[in-house]
Amino acid sequence: MKSIVLASRSPRRKQLLEWAEIDFDILVKETDESFPEHLAVIDVPVHIARNKALAVQQSDIYKRYEGGNIIVAADTIVVLDRAIIGKPTDEEEAVRILSRLSGKTHHVITGVVIITDQKEIAFSDVTEVAFHELTSEQINYYVEHYKPLDKAGAYAIQEWIGVTGIKSIKGDFYNVMGLPVSRVVKELKKL
Repeated sequence: MKSIVLASRSPRRKQLLEWAEIDFDILVKETDESFPEHLAVIDVPVHIARNKALAVQQSDIYKRYEGGNIIVAADTIVVLDRAIIGKPTDEEEAVRILSRLSGKTHHVITGVVIITDQKEIAFSDVTEVAFHELTSEQINYYVEHYKPLDKAGAYAIQEWIGVTGIKSIKGDFYNVMGLPVSRVVKELKKL
């Protein structure tokens, strides 16, 4: 099999590919995560993932690899009422975000870009997540103990808040963790 490079520092994406028994390296190049305002929400995470993949592909470190590699990049956003909710900048913002999500249904969209020297595969996966009403005590407990500052929407489905606070999900559970891994594996097999 060709070498696979994951263009992500996310411990959750790393874990998911390991669970799928994919052999890969991690190579990350810092990129701008902004996007054009006219872009449809569904296309935003693909745009960011593409920038991550291309930054790795053009990096000096990647150029040392032999040809024929596959780069996998992903980005996850949370969308509530058509507004993108990113990663919180501090604990206060995390509390505000979770308070907004409380008792509501939102969408988690992960954009994936898989590139080789000759080909690009790009797609988005959408999962609908509904939270129970969360008390301020639950929200404050989660933020204080789990520090979700590196997570879109200020939560991780596989942590305490997901186990106790999520009412339902429609779609791929692992997409909410940051990578629709079964679809990624399917696309990798095609290559």
